[in-house]
Amino acid sequence: MRVEGLTVREDVLEPPIPRRVASDPTGGLWLGLLNGDLAHVRHGQTDVYSFEHSEGAWLDQLLPEADGSVIAATNYGLIGWRGGKKLTLTQKNGLPCEQVYAIAFDAGGDLWLYMNCALGVLTRAELEAWKQNPGISVTIRTLDALDGVRPGPAAFVAAARSPDGRLWFANSQSLQVIDPEHLRRNTVPPPVHIEQVVADRLVYPAQGALRLPPNTRDLQIDYVGLSFVAPQKVRFRYRLEGRDDAWQEPETRRQAFYTDLRPGTYRFRVIASNNDGVWNEQGAALEIVIAPAWYQTRAFLVLITVLSALVLWAAYSWRVQRVARELNARFDERLAERTRMARDLHDTLLQTVGGSKMIADNAMDRPDDAPTLLRALQRVSEWLGQASEEGRAAVKALRASTTERNDLAEAFQRAIEDCRRHGVIDASLTVTGVAREMHPLVRDEIYRIGYEAIRNAYAHSRGRRLEIELSYGRDLTLRIVDDGIGMETTVAEHGKEGHFGLRGMRERASRVDGILTLTSVPGRGTAVLVTAPGRTTFRRPSASLVQKIRSLIS
Repeated sequence: MRVEGLTVREDVLEPPIPRRVASDPTGGLWLGLLNGDLAHVRHGQTDVYSFEHSEGAWLDQLLPEADGSVIAATNYGLIGWRGGKKLTLTQKNGLPCEQVYAIAFDAGGDLWLYMNCALGVLTRAELEAWKQNPGISVTIRTLDALDGVRPGPAAFVAAARSPDGRLWFANSQSLQVIDPEHLRRNTVPPPVHIEQVVADRLVYPAQGALRLPPNTRDLQIDYVGLSFVAPQKVRFRYRLEGRDDAWQEPETRRQAFYTDLRPGTYRFRVIASNNDGVWNEQGAALEIVIAPAWYQTRAFLVLITVLSALVLWAAYSWRVQRVARELNARFDERLAERTRMARDLHDTLLQTVGGSKMIADNAMDRPDDAPTLLRALQRVSEWLGQASEEGRAAVKALRASTTERNDLAEAFQRAIEDCRRHGVIDASLTVTGVAREMHPLVRDEIYRIGYEAIRNAYAHSRGRRLEIELSYGRDLTLRIVDDGIGMETTVAEHGKEGHFGLRGMRERASRVDGILTLTSVPGRGTAVLVTAPGRTTFRRPSASLVQKIRSLIS
């Protein structure tokens, strides 16, 4: 308010109510409000400047400057106002602590801050830089309890400068003075020494190049900075080259810890500053080598890479070969089917048609013999009908041979009756063992082999006796023996030129993993023995779970 005599001429103390008041050298008043903000009164107008702070904030001192700006000490940092711009300095950008009790300029223009943790000084250059850019980080030299500073709050403005240049700071219990003009500065950088290295609880001296064993996990490096002025205020920075991208700031801690180092060569550097911020940039250094384990060596990695490449190549080759085998299997299956159809044509249609041709040729040699011609026509008609039936049977076998059941004994009996047109032989069929269900393809191949052997015996052996033995045991065995004229060794081994009967028999046996043995002695007959393995010939009914358990127990 403005008072003239005993009369109030102007009242500016309207809410919000100020806690501190200071005169603005350029005119007006600066107010420090109870809520911690600033206000400026001029020409009857009050402008309030709000700052970011929490509840319970307050302002302890206002310090106006000649250019019309102001600086204030608060419990949430140093604040100010200059040229329409708010200024805030907290721990985020340089303050050692945020509660500032009082502030004062020394004769050189440096700003001293009386804080709850220390007495700090912000140089004139740093102060001006902060005013230009409030977001920058500043460097503040501090004096704390180790230097004899006893900070604390006061109920009044607790800072002042005497005419001799000394600065006075007070709290509720004591008054302290500092002479900035005669303040001694420690200009000696502290020597730095690396004392020892502790790796996995084993102590190693820090001498020369330190070599550590493989699989070193926990690494502790102890170092020290020597300063007799204020050893507690020596600050450190360290960096492990090969691992750290930037300097680490452990403050006053005298140990560095690492738990994730890989095998390799590292260089540990540590530097220190004294109580006045003078740094020993040279510091101390130590080379550390962690040996690799056998599986971490370059040779092992190369070996693993080569093996991986080989495995991938082998997998690729195996895949290519598998695809090739599948394609070849498809091709072989088609070829086998074509071969089987060719054998069926030879064993059925071609033989029947060939026999019909022989009868027709024989009848044509006697064109005047009407009865012979009639019998020949009847026989050709019968055989052509048989050829039609055999063709239908071959087609039917292609479509339904896997679903029809066929008794080999009954089939061979029909084959004997069918082949008797080629000759007169006394044939007998003997079956041993219990007939079992067979795979249709194996059954068909065994039947075709037996039929060809029976037909050959009737057509070519000139024998009087033919024995057929069919045995169901561990394996399926078919034995066909005649007492005819036999055949030459070359014919028995390779077959007759232009004929495919014996060759087809062997191919059929091979197709079902069977063994065909043909024994023939000229003048003493021919024996055909076919053995088909039971594991691929007989169909095994699926056993129940109880039966499987019983078979395992037994």
